[in-house]
Amino acid sequence: MIPARYSASRFPGKLMQNLVGKSVILRTYEATVATKLFSEVYVVTDSDIIFNEIVSNGGKAIMSKTEHESGSDRIAEAVADVECDIVVNVQGDEPFTERESLRKVLEVFKDDEAKEIDLASLMVEITDWEEINNPNTVKVIVDQNNFALYFSRSPIPFPRDKEVGARYFKHKGIYAFRKEALLDFTVMPMQFLEATEKIECIRYLEYGKRIKMVETQVQGVEIDTPEDLERAKRLWK
Repeated sequence: MIPARYSASRFPGKLMQNLVGKSVILRTYEATVATKLFSEVYVVTDSDIIFNEIVSNGGKAIMSKTEHESGSDRIAEAVADVECDIVVNVQGDEPFTERESLRKVLEVFKDDEAKEIDLASLMVEITDWEEINNPNTVKVIVDQNNFALYFSRSPIPFPRDKEVGARYFKHKGIYAFRKEALLDFTVMPMQFLEATEKIECIRYLEYGKRIKMVETQVQGVEIDTPEDLERAKRLWK
C-alpha cells in the first residue's frame, strides 16, 4: 500500500511533480510493482488527481477518506476487509524503492514464529553532520537485537563523548506490518511523544509494540522539498 496525500505541508503537490518524464507517485508505484514481492500493490489516496494519475497509467488505486491523520490510518482503512498477513507501507515520495531492501524487511517475519515482531522497518547509516542535525531527517536508535528504542528529529544519541564513535541511522519510511498491529494503530489515541516529534511510528513504541529495524545500504532520495526533487532528477539521470 502506498499512501499518497496531495497536500503535503512542506512541498504541496510534490507527488505530482515531474521526475524525468513521469510523476513522483507513478515512479514510486512502478518501482514497487517492479520488485515482484507483492500479491497486490495499491496507491491509497484522498486526491482525485493522484487516483486518476495511477489508474490512467494502468495502475491500481483506492480512494480513502480525507480526514485521516496519518498514512497508517489511511492504509488501515484500505486493508480492513482484505485477507492478508503482512501489509507493507511504501511512502509515495520514495521513487527509488528497490527490491533488496524490501525483501530484507519481509524476511524478518519468516523466522518470527512467536510473533514477537509487530512491524519492521528500514534504517540506513548516515555520517554527514548536516544530515544528522537536520530535523527533516528522522533518526532511530536500536537495542542489541535491532529493535527500535526511539525515533527523533534530533540527533540521537547525543554525542557528548565523541570518542565513543556512535553510529547514526536515518529511518527510511517503509514499514511492514502484521495486519492486526496496523488495525490496532487506528484505535490507539496519539500520545504526547508522537505529537511533539510529529513521527507517527513513535505511537507504536508508546503502546508497547515492537519494531524490528533492518539495516540497508541503499540511500535513495525521499522527496520532501524542491531541493530533494532536483537531487532525485540528477540521480535518476
